[in-house]
Amino acid sequence: MQNFDAVTARLVLALARDGSIGRTAERENIAASAISRRLADLEARLGVVLFDRVPTGVTLTSAGTTYAEGCRRVFREISDLGDAMAEFAQGAAGQLRIAASSSALSGRLPELLAEYARHHPDVVLDIREMSGPATLLAVTDAQVDLAIVADNYDFGAFEIEVFEADDVWVIAAPDHALADRLDGRSPIRFEETLNFEMVGVHHAGALDRLVSTAARRIGRSLGTRVQVETFPSLVRMVEAGFGIGFLRLSSLHLIAGTALVCAPLAEDWAARKLLVARRRRSQVPGAVAAFLDLMRRRRAKDPPAGSQRSGSCSRTE
Repeated sequence: MQNFDAVTARLVLALARDGSIGRTAERENIAASAISRRLADLEARLGVVLFDRVPTGVTLTSAGTTYAEGCRRVFREISDLGDAMAEFAQGAAGQLRIAASSSALSGRLPELLAEYARHHPDVVLDIREMSGPATLLAVTDAQVDLAIVADNYDFGAFEIEVFEADDVWVIAAPDHALADRLDGRSPIRFEETLNFEMVGVHHAGALDRLVSTAARRIGRSLGTRVQVETFPSLVRMVEAGFGIGFLRLSSLHLIAGTALVCAPLAEDWAARKLLVARRRRSQVPGAVAAFLDLMRRRRAKDPPAGSQRSGSCSRTE
């Protein structure tokens, strides 16, 4: 490809991900006018329209989809070449690039990264918090080496393995009508929770979609009284008496210091996992392989599968 501009190509992929020049400008810390100018220059040079401009943002045209996939292929090859060369360099420190969901960063990932950094002080860490779909796109585009994300996405194009258990729990204030059922030990049936108003979080996010889908399967709907944007806000609203809430195990530590009660859901669909995903390829860079090895060794020390579902809320006290 003549005159391939890596900066502009990255912006094309970012626009494809965000669907908005304004959002991309904010994420990439570049003026929206500069993005528009680069895009216009690229389209003029190629002689095709890459994006349809619509009132709600931008969407890839057929030509744009082909161009974006070509850019991804170029960046993947460059990334793989860099990894291969790093293996030849004596004493190369390397880097570890991870895109992680909020759930992953609320769990044991920070502690695992801290341990990794102690053993590999020369490795450069690049950790990015993203939504679930964005983490997988970042892996596809070779922007990161690994994605750590909830298990309810399409992983057909990735190598995956379990990062940690991340079951769904229900929480409530101690004076709530459901409180007597939430003793932290006995799982509760999801259907029992649907008789009460709830505090929702992350509309169309992984947990929201998971719980909403489960309700539809049994012909019920969620009585969402309040919608919030973060899990700490959910905990505060539940504490204030606005309804029950659902949290994954990795976020359960947020109720530490509160009087909230909790219990795991009994259904099999609520026995969730956080997964680590990477592109399918034959060679894994040394820095990435070392992280995966540490992750596996720590996971091998985890309690047996299912034991966390019958645990106690005392872990949060």
